[in-house]
Amino acid sequence: MLFSKEDLRKLIIPLMIEQLLAVTVGLADSLMVSNVGESAISAVSLVDAVNILILNIFAALATGGAVVAGQYLGSRNPKEACRATNQLLIFNTFAGIVIMAMMYLGTDFILTRVFGKIDADVMDFSKRYMLIVMAAVPFIAIYNSGAAILRTMGNSSLSLKISIVMNMLNIIGNAVLVYGFHFEVEGVAIPTLVSRLVAAVCVLVILRNQKLTLHFSKPFSFRPDFRMIKKILYIGVPSGVENSMFQLGKILLLSLVSGFGTVQITANAVSNTIAAFEILPASSIGLALVTVISRCVGAGDYEQARYYTKKMMKMAYIWMAVVNIGFIILLPQIMRIYKLSDATSEATTNILLLHGICAIFLWASSFTLPNVFRAANDVKYTMVVGVCSMWFCRILFGIFLGKYMGLKTIGIWIAMIIDWAVRSGFFVYRYISGKWEYKKMV
Repeated sequence: MLFSKEDLRKLIIPLMIEQLLAVTVGLADSLMVSNVGESAISAVSLVDAVNILILNIFAALATGGAVVAGQYLGSRNPKEACRATNQLLIFNTFAGIVIMAMMYLGTDFILTRVFGKIDADVMDFSKRYMLIVMAAVPFIAIYNSGAAILRTMGNSSLSLKISIVMNMLNIIGNAVLVYGFHFEVEGVAIPTLVSRLVAAVCVLVILRNQKLTLHFSKPFSFRPDFRMIKKILYIGVPSGVENSMFQLGKILLLSLVSGFGTVQITANAVSNTIAAFEILPASSIGLALVTVISRCVGAGDYEQARYYTKKMMKMAYIWMAVVNIGFIILLPQIMRIYKLSDATSEATTNILLLHGICAIFLWASSFTLPNVFRAANDVKYTMVVGVCSMWFCRILFGIFLGKYMGLKTIGIWIAMIIDWAVRSGFFVYRYISGKWEYKKMV
């Protein structure tokens, strides 16, 4: 077997802790900025929707590099795997600089056109927050590339250590600037920028170590290898299109939510923060699946690929049940932590009950299972299903239920559950059919 139980444990547990740290910082941000007021919470949530779109782009590109490097490792070709590592860093860094420039040039368009009509104070907070956090985009690109490569080696403990440093800097910086110096949204924006910069530097330093299985060349060559970049983009672009369309759809629906008023915007923002905890187990296992299945595919061993898929999907369902039932039980206590109005608290509770119950049964098959196909180069299928389901189910039903049926924000979340159900049906069918097999690239 390519991965023992101990190997899987060493891969998955640090990933879960790393994901937990990431969403904990998101929770801390929203809690700390809540001291400024609900307008500040709304502003941060609006801009963070754009940040998540950008993160998804780099995560998809990093997945492309991780799959290619993983398949080379599976086929016992570490030299080409290191070449893929170099090219991933070069391309992602370049893309990060380009996207940062586009975000700065399009700031006014995003805030006035994409988000629609929002209150003046929310607009002011959004602009101030956005101008700072967008400077972190190239650093996010570098960090995501390095973290994906570390996971490909099965060395998720190193990426966890970097994540601990990054998130501790973020949360301590938030506390100092918000509570100590009484900054407003700048108090959560500046630590975000600094922590991403530090994480990028840490990744670059670690992957310069020539003793690691995967490492950057020394001296580093900035010359692009378009043959290797093409392989990375073969995986990364469809995944990026899928993830980008997914987040773009959420942003469009967010512009609909912004028309429902500050109560609904805040309920949606808090719900998104808590929901990130509820999907954490399956999300972490999904990242681990990329490492495991790409190695199996590179070795040409699809029997092991199926074995590990079943084993890890079972783990995902068990952990999703444990975590979500726990959150449902603790919802009243969680709501007391936030300083929300009664109307906002009630709306948030209803959304999170719906999300928690449905996530147990549908989230893993909707979002964890497709990573098996991506690791096996079956990326076009996941892209087509993901994009079509997003637009035809989540967006159309979201507009219909939220706006025309008068359900407001919870109507949009119901549409999201419909999207999950459709995705699950298509992805389970694809897995059973076996059409995802024998598409390896290297």
